[in-house]
Order: sequence, then C-alpha cells, then structure tokens
Amino acid sequence: MSARVEVAAAVIERPDGAFLMASRPPGKAYAGWWEFPGGKVEPGETPREALARELAEELGIRVRAAYPWLTRDYDYEHARVRLHFFRVVDWSGEPHPHEGQSMAWVRAERPQVSPILPANGPILKGLSLPLVYAISAASELGRERFLARLEAALAAGLRLVQLREKTLPAEALAELARAVGARCRAYSARLLINGDLALADRLEAGVHLTAAQLMQMERRPELPWVAASCHDAAELEQAQALGVDFVVLGPVKPTASHPSARTLGWARFTELAAGRALPVYALGGLTTTDLATARQAGAHGIALKTGAWT
Repeated sequence: MSARVEVAAAVIERPDGAFLMASRPPGKAYAGWWEFPGGKVEPGETPREALARELAEELGIRVRAAYPWLTRDYDYEHARVRLHFFRVVDWSGEPHPHEGQSMAWVRAERPQVSPILPANGPILKGLSLPLVYAISAASELGRERFLARLEAALAAGLRLVQLREKTLPAEALAELARAVGARCRAYSARLLINGDLALADRLEAGVHLTAAQLMQMERRPELPWVAASCHDAAELEQAQALGVDFVVLGPVKPTASHPSARTLGWARFTELAAGRALPVYALGGLTTTDLATARQAGAHGIALKTGAWT
C-alpha cells in the first residue's frame, strides 16, 4: 500500500466568520471541485512551513498567525492523503488566484459552492462549532439566576451549551432542559444534554457522553450532535472511532470543584490533541484569556463552566 501524501490545508477565516475556498485548477485531478487552499508537504518541510509556502505561491499572502486544527486521512482513487488543517486568522496581502482557480468566501452552514471535495465535507461541520462551549451552572447559581445569565450570554453571542446538572432529580432536570432549550432555539444556539440520551432525543437536542458512556458504546447514538468527555489517549481514540462530532479534553488546570484532580497541563494537552480528526475543546480551570493558548496547543476552543456565566 502506498504511503500517504502529506498535505497542508488552510482554513483562511475573516473576523466575520467567513472562510476562503478555492476550486481546483484545470489539469489537476478533480478539476473544478472546491477545497481549502494548500498543497503537498515537501521533503524536509513541516506542515506549518508547507502551509506558508503554498499560500504564498497559490494566493500571494503571507501567513502571520495560524493555529493547528484537525488532521484527516482520506483515500481518493488517485492518492491516499493526510490533510493537516490549520486555521489562518492573520495574514498580509489580499488573496488572489495564481493558478487559474476560482475563489469564494463562504460559511460553514451554507457554503454555496459545489461540488466540494469529499475529504473536505466533514470539515464544514467542525467549522460550524463556535470557539466557546459553555457548561451549565444552575445548581451553583440557582435556576432563575442561571437562566438570566444564560439569556444574557446568548444575547452576547454564545452558541453552544451543555446542560450538565448531576444533582437534579429527573423531573426537575427535564423541566430545566425545556427552559434552556427554548432559550437556545430563540438564539439559534445548539444544546447538548449531558449523559441522558432519551432526554436529548425528546428535546431534539444533542448529547454529551460521559467518558464511561463513551467507552461502553459500540456505535454512535442517532442524534444530530454527539460530543464526549475525554481524559486520555484511549478515550480520544474511542471517540474518533465512534464518529462523535467533538470532544472536551482535560482537566488542563486545577478546578474549584476538583482542586486535587490530576491535571494535564498544556504540554500533555498538546501531545494528546495533535493529529486528531475531530475538534477538541480544552477544559478545566480556564477563562476566556486562555483561548489563544488553547488554540496554539491544537484545541478548537475552550469549554467553560464558571467563566461562562460571569
């Protein structure tokens, strides 16, 4: 079996959330199909170095800031590729095609370009995820205070919420879930229910699997969004094999609720997150000031509990 071709791929994203896609030029395999800009990693190059070179050659821009993101393997008829995706958030120059390709600024929910290369399709779902994943704190704040803060956070742009209230009785949890779900729908935010697949199904929400649930499952639950909690390489491998949409990985730092828990630290987080095919949120003792550090470590974003509601 032939070795995989290593490829650097760029998600070049503007502050308004749009990102750049380009059509493959005439004469290449899949000519006219749309993909993320980039190209092959040459001998002696790192994927990050290849990214900078390819974007200068293809689009005439100089990369100033790029975060490592996902790594996906895909088998085409003509080649077996390994795509190293980076999220390019700062560059100099105006992108313009140097190889006869078309370009378009698109959005994950409605790309409005077609056809898209098969290897890039799943990337769009990951790009629809925001950088912050908020975990509920109704037990700590009280129901009404939490709902008021949820409403304020949604109005300020929060778009991904996990309802995790381990101490609530089933009936109270279901009632709170309906109230949270109604508020999330009003702002087009996604809601995931921690651990309770039946409640998630009834509310047409997603589910966030505990690590124990994850390791016991043989196939992905039939819900639109499935996430999971992970703490080590084995759990990350299981999440990837199961095909979950994203994971949280931690704790990175000590937390108020588990001050003596063993933490990963950023070095170990970086090792575990590297090369994953699914978005990984960093979790544990973080605030919004940790976002850039988390992304540099390979995280998609950060998961917050206390920091989400203050």
